[in-house]
Amino acid sequence: MMPITMANPGERVLVKRITGKDETRRHLNELGLVEGDSVTVVQNNKGNLILQIKDGRVALDEKLAMRIQY
Repeated sequence: MMPITMANPGERVLVKRITGKDETRRHLNELGLVEGDSVTVVQNNKGNLILQIKDGRVALDEKLAMRIQY
């Protein structure tokens, strides 16, 4: 598994694991990031990401994005 920050723009990835404290994992789940779901990396700017999740987009800083493994 690798952090989603390693994915290229346009790449669709399967979220395999979300790490971190319960609070962090809950926050990412509320944003729509769920283990087993696919997301598309729209933009990757030095680890800061914009992700397409279902019908919406979410921006994550590198620290939070490193918690998402694919």
